[in-house]
Amino acid sequence: MRSPAFTRVLDEIGAAIVDGEFPAGSRTSVEVLVERTLASRSIVREATRVLAALGLLSASPRVGLVVRPAADWNLLDPQVVRWRLAGPQRETQLTELRELRQVLEPAAAQAAAARADPATRERLRTLAEGFDDGSGDPARFLRTDAELHDLLLRAGGNAMFVNLGAVVALAVAERAGVEPVAHDVHLHAVLARAVADGDAVQAADVMREIVTRTSAE
Repeated sequence: MRSPAFTRVLDEIGAAIVDGEFPAGSRTSVEVLVERTLASRSIVREATRVLAALGLLSASPRVGLVVRPAADWNLLDPQVVRWRLAGPQRETQLTELRELRQVLEPAAAQAAAARADPATRERLRTLAEGFDDGSGDPARFLRTDAELHDLLLRAGGNAMFVNLGAVVALAVAERAGVEPVAHDVHLHAVLARAVADGDAVQAADVMREIVTRTSAE
């Protein structure tokens, strides 16, 4: 389990790179980062190893730490997505998340309708009833919405869809506090039932409408 000190250092350095405070090609060192973060050398070293694994840094004995260009970053890692959402790249990241969802989620809904197991289909019917109850509570809708999207990514049996679940969850969470529109709530109920009933065509179509309406917002 990562310590709070490690998490703070990782966030501070990672956000600084993503925000452009450390431009691509610039050099730094563990010593400089220790002075900047006031953290121990071991924590900074571990943080730089994680950042290297994410493609944000490269390290070599002679050169030190070098910031890598954005094209080398693991842009599908949830942590990188969070840093981009929290900084100057927020609007670009939101646009890219929406475009990713427009491609990914209809396909995931279609696969889920075709392959979901009986327990998952039963859970989807329960979720549909939850959407149908007419609740306008944004927090409740967000929780149910998040479960539905995660369930559909997992139900199709595609490991790559599952791997992107955390990224989709971040996009869904961006709706926190938004008052749910009655038609959108209804669409989620229709989607859950379509997948539960094995209607792959309707599932894909409804998911596409949901994502498109979210993008329009």
